[in-house]
Amino acid sequence: MSSPSGPRWIVACISHETNSFSPVPTTLDRFGTGGGPLYGQAGIDTFRRARIPFGAFLDRAEARGVEVVTPIVARCSPSGPVDHAAFEAIAAPLVEAARAGADALFLDLHGAMITDRYDDGDGELLSRIRAAAPGMPICLALDLHANISPAMMAAADVAVGYQTFPHIDMFETGERAADIMLAKMDGRANPEIVWGSAPILPLGIRTNTSQEPLRTLVALAREAEKEPGILAVSVFSGFWLGDSPDTALSVVVMADGDRSHAEAVRDRILRAGWAGREGFDFRSDPLAQSIAEARTLAEGPGRGPVILVDHADNCNSGSTCDSMTVIGECLAQGLTGVAAAPLCDPEAAAILAAAGVGATVTVDLGWKLPTPSLAETGRPMRLTGTVRAVSDGQFVVEGPVYTGTRINLGPTVAFDIGPMTIVVSSRRTEPYDHGVFRTVGIDPAAQRFLIVKSKTQFRPTYEPIARAIVYCAGAGVASSDLSLFRFRHLRRPIYPLDRDAVWAGA
Repeated sequence: MSSPSGPRWIVACISHETNSFSPVPTTLDRFGTGGGPLYGQAGIDTFRRARIPFGAFLDRAEARGVEVVTPIVARCSPSGPVDHAAFEAIAAPLVEAARAGADALFLDLHGAMITDRYDDGDGELLSRIRAAAPGMPICLALDLHANISPAMMAAADVAVGYQTFPHIDMFETGERAADIMLAKMDGRANPEIVWGSAPILPLGIRTNTSQEPLRTLVALAREAEKEPGILAVSVFSGFWLGDSPDTALSVVVMADGDRSHAEAVRDRILRAGWAGREGFDFRSDPLAQSIAEARTLAEGPGRGPVILVDHADNCNSGSTCDSMTVIGECLAQGLTGVAAAPLCDPEAAAILAAAGVGATVTVDLGWKLPTPSLAETGRPMRLTGTVRAVSDGQFVVEGPVYTGTRINLGPTVAFDIGPMTIVVSSRRTEPYDHGVFRTVGIDPAAQRFLIVKSKTQFRPTYEPIARAIVYCAGAGVASSDLSLFRFRHLRRPIYPLDRDAVWAGA
């Protein structure tokens, strides 16, 4: 329904990737850039130039000269199930805006949200929106790690996902989704969603789209988009730590006129995924072996730091970002010239910041947040060092991943303990930008070793400066060791939890 002054679009963003085993709480204040979701013009102003789907939707609205209503922008780093009160607070303004009427909803949605009441938070949200506005077209731009559900697809008119991980096509995904929606609204196309899934649980560390097996699946999707009647094909690896019946490898095809053709495309890609399912599994070397390998690489030919990837404590997979396992092994093996960022310990950050630059301090660092889903965790390390810099921890991403978004680490300190400088922050973030080091005056390219708590998102920024990259199996609730976790709601059988799983679709 257009407003009296002309067309009106709802443009919004709801983004949460839920790790069912994470102890990090997801309350309302965790959303936004510190202090909760953003509303109306504040959301537009903050993310207008960000290279995410929300920014692309705003561009298309501006080009069309339509009125934009932004009831909410709620982005949150991956963490535990969303608190029910927070979910209701996030859903309410979006549902009310839909009920008030608009010509379309353009929603930047992650697609892997679980709440403490709903296994399918995104499906519940979309079902409420559809009930509030039965005839309003709904366009979704989704993360590649979305756990696609029947409720999500039943409510949407257009659904398009990222084709890259690390995610460097988020803005372009918004453009692709919006253009299909506009073709529908203009009567130039009649898009229809065809989708399906296979019983595969791709581990996050195996979802790099430049590596197998996703490289082949994404290539098949892009080739299929050249076929008549196929508007878009999206491969979703799902988020493997979301304990939900919908967590699995999925394919969504946007078809125009030939459903049987779209079903054939879907089945072709899912069967290729099933055939290559062993590639979605991952086994780590022992941590001590990985650190010893890193030492050898640093002494060999080449320039730049050796990147030590602490992948089990990756906050963008919902971990606490305070594990000391990899840091401790580096110290035990005598590595020097190390910089680690960020380690989230608000208690230690406050103590160090209060001491001030130049102060020598002894502090208990890390392992402050209990992780009951893990049978064994570490204890804080008592370390003595010098405060080299103090920062407010705020910067804008300049690298290729989440370009233009604002990061708020809270009070952040460079803590020099001799062989290593640890960036101690008050909030968590994935280190996908050099800003996590530079905010406290550290040049990452000048170090012998860098410890980053990541899986894949670090690569576009750090690979160009790296001498070598070594994956290190520390401890954390983002581990790739599925035996550590007790799944209760996941569909079974599913590979690789069930290595003898069969699939009728094959």
